[in-house]
Amino acid sequence: MLIRYSLAMLVVVTLGFRSTLWSQSMRKLPLRSKVESVQPMTGIVLWSSNSHADAMPIQLEFSYLRYRDVVDQQGEFDWSPVDQLLDQIASRGHQAILRWHDTYVGQPTGVPEVIRRLDGYQETSGISEGKKTRFPDWSFPPWRALVLDFFTRFAERYDRDPRLAFVQVGFGLWAEYHIYDGPMELGKTFPDRAFQETFAKHLSKVFQVTPWMISVDAAGDHTPFGSTPELAKLPFGLFDDSFNHRRHREENEPNWDLLGRERWKIAPTGGEFSFFERRDQVEALAPQGPHGTPFAEQARRFHISFLIGDDQPRFRKLEVIRAASLLCGYRFRIVQLLAGPNRMEVTIRNEGIAPIYYDAFPAVGGIRSEKSLKGLLPGESITCSIPAMGEASAFSIECDRLVEGQQIQFDADLR
Repeated sequence: MLIRYSLAMLVVVTLGFRSTLWSQSMRKLPLRSKVESVQPMTGIVLWSSNSHADAMPIQLEFSYLRYRDVVDQQGEFDWSPVDQLLDQIASRGHQAILRWHDTYVGQPTGVPEVIRRLDGYQETSGISEGKKTRFPDWSFPPWRALVLDFFTRFAERYDRDPRLAFVQVGFGLWAEYHIYDGPMELGKTFPDRAFQETFAKHLSKVFQVTPWMISVDAAGDHTPFGSTPELAKLPFGLFDDSFNHRRHREENEPNWDLLGRERWKIAPTGGEFSFFERRDQVEALAPQGPHGTPFAEQARRFHISFLIGDDQPRFRKLEVIRAASLLCGYRFRIVQLLAGPNRMEVTIRNEGIAPIYYDAFPAVGGIRSEKSLKGLLPGESITCSIPAMGEASAFSIECDRLVEGQQIQFDADLR
């Protein structure tokens, strides 16, 4: 028994001695760096059609798309319009947020002609916001089946495409999960709860990498999200297209609460500056916001990664837009950088307001750590070992989900 105890103590002492020698052999490296550019997949967003998109300090561009843009009159899928759009956005060093919609005020539906021509399909026409608007026939099984097949194919093609940052989905006006003005009938102009549940579960299966998001208006009693606990476990993010309006706390915030206020920890949250009042846009980035709440405070409360502000170049200077964008999403700081005989060790803290939702790896000279920064929450730190040697200047954060011209920067003041 004494011999076993002595051997155990010898092992402990030996390991401790080796650990001491190892720690003594590690040396601190100086590193100076500052996040100066808006970080990929974060910030104020412009529409891809905005003439300022090339010159503004942004990383993301937004576009609506219709199912009939891809599915032709014979039912064939032609993805070239999507690829052309993604290429245009990537050529500016940006990534896309795409939103597929079936209903848009004053326009025909997004339903492909191959469905509209089938016997039994009957669309509804109604007035929405003073404009004649067409609504799909959600009672028609082939239409519902096409929507599911569409996203299966879309995910197969784009789920790992660096040109695409996030996907927004939904039904009703602007895919915002509502028809607040116009003919609202579950199972006819708007899908019934059963199909909404099937749709959400389907997306969680087909999208393995790309985060998908739904409107906070999906918290209404016309959807299954508030009454089906199983749906709360799905990894969807949230967007709020009336983010800063006067009654946001009373009208919108309860929807955030019902759908999961902590959802930002697993999927992005974002949206758009409100259009309820003109001041919602004009003063969106004013020091106290349009209604007494600064953008920085509102973004931090909801852990926003991005917000669509297509009109902001009309109202704010470039540097104001840049500063607001830098308040969104993740922001990494190098806390410590050590070099040893055959490896480097780095400690990184997230000083932003949200995680990064894709894998990003600390690297030296292109050799990466096995640990990813994906999901690192605000205020948390992680220590990563990199099996490489090099100078501090060779340190970087690498991510395969970037387009040419994008770079994940970091803060550091190591002397």
